[in-house]
Parts: sequence; structure tokens; C-alpha cells
Amino acid sequence: MGKFFNQILEQHKDFVAHQKIFFVATAPMLTDGHVNLSPKDNASFRILSNTKVAYLDIIGSGNETAAHLLDNGRITFMFCAFDGPPNILRFYGKGRSVLPDRDSHEWNQLCSNFTSHIATRQIIVADIDMVQTSCGFSVPLYEYMGERDFAVKWAQTKGEQGLEDYKQQKNRISLDGLPTPLY
Repeated sequence: MGKFFNQILEQHKDFVAHQKIFFVATAPMLTDGHVNLSPKDNASFRILSNTKVAYLDIIGSGNETAAHLLDNGRITFMFCAFDGPPNILRFYGKGRSVLPDRDSHEWNQLCSNFTSHIATRQIIVADIDMVQTSCGFSVPLYEYMGERDFAVKWAQTKGEQGLEDYKQQKNRISLDGLPTPLY
């Protein structure tokens, strides 16, 4: 079952810093709603305190995480060791979306932790109430090859108005018909 903690400890921070990818999971309150699980580039993840984390979210083909957070706030982050000693680390908590707004003190404060770019959609911030470690014995070994730049190039090609149109078409409503905080 693993070990449980009520905050993020130094060894957890060290483990997160070594990973290249993390996964974020959310689900709506609807009993027949879809669970969302997304891989993310760990370069976009920040531990802000022993109980608060955030990541810079970029425009994608859907916006399930934000819709689910608006619905109920539940969020889980998972990190797996794909090299070195086996380990799995999960952060459980309540999250929310913070939208780009240059006039917002919170946006400016959070954004200062990241390198924002044209593909930035929002910052997902979460208060963590439980941390779990588990063995990770069955996680396979993988070799890290590098980062992809497709999302930023795609966004640059679309341009600002094209991105706004895309968000209107693809990011307004979740798979289950829930609204997102973008609109």
C-alpha cells in the first residue's frame, strides 16, 4: 500500500526534480463521467511549498482537467521512476485553474515561477493534503531522449487569434459536457 505523508518532504522534492514526466488525473462527479489522465512535461511542474504545487498548462485538444477541477476540485499527480531505484510518488489534493490575466496579482505571482509562452493556457494550482510513496517495482526502465517542441511550434503557427478560435472550438466543454473556466 505504500507510505503516506501529510506534506511534501525534501526527499519527495528531490525525487520530483529528477523525473522528466508526470501524470495528472481528475474525474467529474458524474457517476458515468470520464476519468482523465494526462502526461505532462516535468519542466512545467513546481513545488511551491510543502502543501502547494502548480504546473503551467498548455493549449491542447481538450481541457478536461480544468473542467473537472471546476466541477469538484479533486486532482492527483503521479511521478514514476523510469530509471534508477524504483519508486512511485503521488500527490492528492484540491486544485483549480488560474487564467492568464496580467492584472491579476495571483496570475503574476504564479507566472513568475515559469517561462510562459504563446501556448500557455492556464496554471493549474493544487493544495496537497496527502502524499503517497509506493514501490514501483513493475514500472519498466526507459531512456530519456529529450523534449519535444511540437506544441510551441504549433501554437506559433496558429498565432494568437488562431489559438483563441481553437480554444473556443476545443477547450470550452469537457467530454462529459461540463464547462471549463476558460469561458
